[in-house]
Amino acid sequence: MRVRTRYSGVSAGTELTAYRGTNPYLSRKWDTERRLFVEGQTHAYPLAGWGYQEVGEVVEAAPDVTDPPVGSLVWGVWGHRAEAVLPADRLAGHVLPPGVDPLVGVFARVGAIALNAVHAADIHLGDQLAIFGQGVIGLLATRLARLSGARVIAAEGIPARLELAKAFGAVETFDVATGASCAEFVRKRITGCDTAIELSGNVRALHEAIRTVRQGGRVVAAGFYQGDGLGLRLGEEFHHNQVHLVSSQIGGVASWLSHRWDVERLQRTFMELVYREEVDVARLVTHVLPATQAAEAYELLDHHAADVLQLVFSFPDPPDDDCPEESQHQEVT
Repeated sequence: MRVRTRYSGVSAGTELTAYRGTNPYLSRKWDTERRLFVEGQTHAYPLAGWGYQEVGEVVEAAPDVTDPPVGSLVWGVWGHRAEAVLPADRLAGHVLPPGVDPLVGVFARVGAIALNAVHAADIHLGDQLAIFGQGVIGLLATRLARLSGARVIAAEGIPARLELAKAFGAVETFDVATGASCAEFVRKRITGCDTAIELSGNVRALHEAIRTVRQGGRVVAAGFYQGDGLGLRLGEEFHHNQVHLVSSQIGGVASWLSHRWDVERLQRTFMELVYREEVDVARLVTHVLPATQAAEAYELLDHHAADVLQLVFSFPDPPDDDCPEESQHQEVT
């Protein structure tokens, strides 16, 4: 089927690594069979098909395809492009219900990333959890962890995001911009967190997350870390407190859940929470820009990251198509 894109969300973390030239795929080759980075290059400029948060309208389908029907609004992954031709089974179950703002569909993938990290944290009712980084995925993880029964302490250096973290369920916040230690802040109140999730992609934040959990605690490293791990001192709290360090990445689910969960289920579960208004994703959209202004959009993300949460590209409809809902989101807010 052919899908005409309405909106495409920008992943500020991942896409800026390509924009800034720090992404490992630009200088190393990923061997899919051995699952190793080796000498070579996976991606090169210009990058084709970047992006993984799309919403569009099914405008054409093969004669034997009836699901999703033509005219449906669907969410999925097909990159920053005006339209795409996709196998129908990739969009099965991805139809937005009537009356739902199509803009919320751009959050399916990032919501799944947040839910994957929360699952990896293995949260139990009443657990004390610290979440480092309150960007889009961090805020979603805060909300999902709260729904899972955790008491969340949110660590972030941007005041506006700390306020949002409270609205998304954090019981306490910590401003990392003060230069103080979050671990020491936590241990003055409780023995230590049971679990921490690191989503800023900052290695020093990962080290602080390790310091924050109690003996035998778990740290979920879900950020996309770049370069060498300067500041990660594994001979200190990690070693002495026997901390469990696990990685969470959307390429798969936590190994102990793989017999029941997969990425598709993560995405659908998250979107059901959105449809039931248990997670308010619309308030995370700060900028909607035409795709023709992509250069300005990436410059904004690169130089004024504190002013942006979720930036979304909009794509125009053909002249004979009427799309009243698009006009609601044209202004930069």
